[in-house]
Amino acid sequence: MSMENGTNFTETLTQALDAKAQWYDTEGLPKILDNYRLLHTCVRVIFDFLVKKALITPDPYKLDKKISDIKAPENGQFVENERSVIMGQRFSDYESTLDFLCNYYKFSVSQLTLANIKKLVDLNNAITWNSFSANSNKINTRVLATLVFSARQNSDALTSSMLNDNLSKASNALNDINSALKEYSDFQREWYKGLVRKNVLLSPNYDASKVTDASSELQQIKKNFAAAMSKAPFYNELIDEIIQEDMGSKKEELQKKVLEKLNIAAEKNKKVEKRIDTKALIMSSLSVLGSMPPQIGTIAQKIQENHDLLESEHNSFMDKVKRAIKRAFGIAEKPLFYTVFIVDQTTGAKHSEKINYQTFMTDLATRARRYGSVSQQNSPAYKKINSMPEEKIADFVAAQITDCNHLIVLLNALDDFFKSAASPLNKSKVKGLKIDITTLKNSVVKTNQIRVEYVSYIEEEAQMKKLGITT
Repeated sequence: MSMENGTNFTETLTQALDAKAQWYDTEGLPKILDNYRLLHTCVRVIFDFLVKKALITPDPYKLDKKISDIKAPENGQFVENERSVIMGQRFSDYESTLDFLCNYYKFSVSQLTLANIKKLVDLNNAITWNSFSANSNKINTRVLATLVFSARQNSDALTSSMLNDNLSKASNALNDINSALKEYSDFQREWYKGLVRKNVLLSPNYDASKVTDASSELQQIKKNFAAAMSKAPFYNELIDEIIQEDMGSKKEELQKKVLEKLNIAAEKNKKVEKRIDTKALIMSSLSVLGSMPPQIGTIAQKIQENHDLLESEHNSFMDKVKRAIKRAFGIAEKPLFYTVFIVDQTTGAKHSEKINYQTFMTDLATRARRYGSVSQQNSPAYKKINSMPEEKIADFVAAQITDCNHLIVLLNALDDFFKSAASPLNKSKVKGLKIDITTLKNSVVKTNQIRVEYVSYIEEEAQMKKLGITT
């Protein structure tokens, strides 16, 4: 290969790689992250369901584990009588890793290398939601499927439907992730080869005058690789592809294939031509609302336990006598109000608010039932909303987001209240709500992301119609 032709190919290849990398950083990888977030939401629902059914024991050291990298949970054999504890620990580790991926991991071309793709693939194979079967040859999948299917048979229709919906979404999300990662892996192979070309073949120490055939090019690459590529691994197969593209008998054909593989014009055209189903988009936000009932249920249970803890501090002999007299004469208990303090995040001003405990708990239960119902496509509530005009559905979703954001403010205030109201002897027994509130907040954020995306499409469509671009 002449020096001029080699330089032209390298320049064209570099431009194509940079354009494709930018597309992945702005469009391709964020879509993979969105699917991981959907998968994480479904996993949380299934995890909470199994804990509630007492089929797995949550890892008591979960909060003490600091996750800083992608690591699949253990998958070895274990004895049957340890199933609840072992699967609780493994499922906790799996969920924590997904949480790390969704909230802390940087999905970028520079970060998500071939070695890190392998870690993601191992994590995806840890529990195969897309082939979730009690007959699976993978231990974690087989045991979890056995637990889920057994518990589902003893659940009410709404819970069973919710579980099926989340299993289906987890399966679809994992399929989309695996498919996208396969394409991205092909790109990363070319990206690695591009880095070798740029850092090794174009380095001052690389003596191109000594490169006359495949053998001499390999010798020069090996000689300069360590210094130019830092700690990057030496992939023999990919180095051989570089040499074949430079020196092989079919080098022109191979070079053409590489550039075609990196072409993103088709994807751009497909994006322009595709008409977004805006109603389906805004309706998809209901499925995220449907992930909230288990989260709300966990929070309600902890609030109840904290309430009972405070009440136990007022359980003297005279308190018991007073309650007995009221029951004897049919005197209703007075409503219980908790005074909490709320800080305005904008101004920093603090104001107090009274929460009627009984009403608040009833509202939580009602909200959980409503969200569970509207997310089930066969339910009357879902069908009623689906029959509404798009703008009314968007208004409904916006109202739920506003309500949930206010609820989160109250929950944070209640969390602070319980921690300060308990006696010194009972402070360590107070159930903290922060982690559960964060999980609920993530669901609200995801719902709002869908709503914002819907609104932007509607506004863009209206603008294009106004300009006469579309009809």
